[in-house]
Amino acid sequence: MTDTSTPFAGSSIPERTTLSEGFEISRIVTGLWQVADMEKSGTDLEADVAARAMLDYVTDGFDTFDMADHYGSSELIANYATKLIQQEHSLGKQVIPRIFTKWCPKPVEMTTCVIAAGIQERLDRLGSSSIDLLQFHWWHYENPNYLDALRELERFRQDGVIANLGLTNFNSDHLKVVLGEGVNIVTNQVSYSLLDRRAAESMSDLCIDSNVQILAYGTLCGGFLSDRWLGVTEPESGAIADWSKMKYRRFIKAFGGWEKFQMLLTSLSEIATKHGVSVANIATRWVLEQPAVAAVIVGARLGESEHRADNLRLFSFSLDEDDYEVINSALQKSDKLPGDCGDEYRKAPYLTASGDLSHHLTAGEKNYPRSLMDNRPSRSCISSHTSWEEIGGFSRAVREGNHIFVSGTTATDHKGKRVCEGRIEEQAIFILDKIIGAIQALGGTAKDIVRTRIYLTNEEHWETVTRVHGRYFFDQKPANTLIVVAKLIGGYEVEIEAEAVVAPLIGD
Repeated sequence: MTDTSTPFAGSSIPERTTLSEGFEISRIVTGLWQVADMEKSGTDLEADVAARAMLDYVTDGFDTFDMADHYGSSELIANYATKLIQQEHSLGKQVIPRIFTKWCPKPVEMTTCVIAAGIQERLDRLGSSSIDLLQFHWWHYENPNYLDALRELERFRQDGVIANLGLTNFNSDHLKVVLGEGVNIVTNQVSYSLLDRRAAESMSDLCIDSNVQILAYGTLCGGFLSDRWLGVTEPESGAIADWSKMKYRRFIKAFGGWEKFQMLLTSLSEIATKHGVSVANIATRWVLEQPAVAAVIVGARLGESEHRADNLRLFSFSLDEDDYEVINSALQKSDKLPGDCGDEYRKAPYLTASGDLSHHLTAGEKNYPRSLMDNRPSRSCISSHTSWEEIGGFSRAVREGNHIFVSGTTATDHKGKRVCEGRIEEQAIFILDKIIGAIQALGGTAKDIVRTRIYLTNEEHWETVTRVHGRYFFDQKPANTLIVVAKLIGGYEVEIEAEAVVAPLIGD
């Protein structure tokens, strides 16, 4: 777990921590997402120049880098830099950078071949026989194929092809489901800053209890949390072209607007003056001192700008009680960002550089293909491919006109495997995802659900399942009935059914 001491205070290298046995990293991870922004004109960065910029970071002790399959040529640059490091006698051949990358597959069927190809592409681009930390992202929780992918990735981890397995932008509920399936997760990379404190709630508690560590990105909100923006008039719409700043300007709006943001910067500036450091140092130090945080990811524009000297000052001080009092006072005047970690990519208000992502989230294959009834043009249905649907002659869900009826649903995946056996909370999460996926396949959304019925075999579980239901439906509040029964077929502990009323399908 994270060592919160500062063994290198006043020295020339950053503090370090251990993610897993024998795997030590810098607590300041250099993020390479800006490579994609720098290459958005269609021309890749010059590999030699960018790789030598990475060498400068390694030389100063910032030997840990975060990238992804979609961060432009970042993986290729890391490959080039690793080879250069091995050739540089001044660094010594034992200095090997720690490389984090991500795999963000399309939501297709996660077969062994698809997963192996995704891993092999990462290995080829990185020029490595194993991946230090592979972080997995999934867009649609309603598509249960993410569990197939993670079960298979866990087998690759056990075989040594992946040294460590992590997640990116998973919320607390679905991190629980993944852990409940026995997948060995060491990290979850999520947004975490003074503007975005969602990770300080259930996510931190879960990570501490489960020995998962947080990799925090967005800690400086694209550079907005710095001296540069103190006392500055709010930029006009369209004046910012940097993808990162476009995103975090939306965070500022959700935080309460530019005036409240300036009040926070003023408070941070007072603390920075007291410690003789920068506003960015204070904002980053606050995140580093939060429970469950292993490291913060600070973006770099390779070959253009670097802030290593300033970042080293993070380990020359700690925030005291008076500092926290000043910060908390400023935060009390702001608004909390809505939802849980990662929600910005999956539901409104879509706090991303691209804005509204609803078009992306509805793209691709449906989880369950829709079938029309020959003798009833107004009726359509879907199957979730469990064997009992065919044997028993029923559908997972049926749409008749504007009404959708979802059959009693258990925590069973499309291969007939029980999910998270013995874990009632995780089962309820999986069931509600499955129900929403069925409704989506028939042209509805979660907001169209007007009634749910929950069947439990153990009365003691009522609150756990009710709280899960509340997290899913806190805004639309459908009618609900909770029933305790003596037994459910198959020995299940919870079963849920639902009804929805939706707008007419196009062509109906």
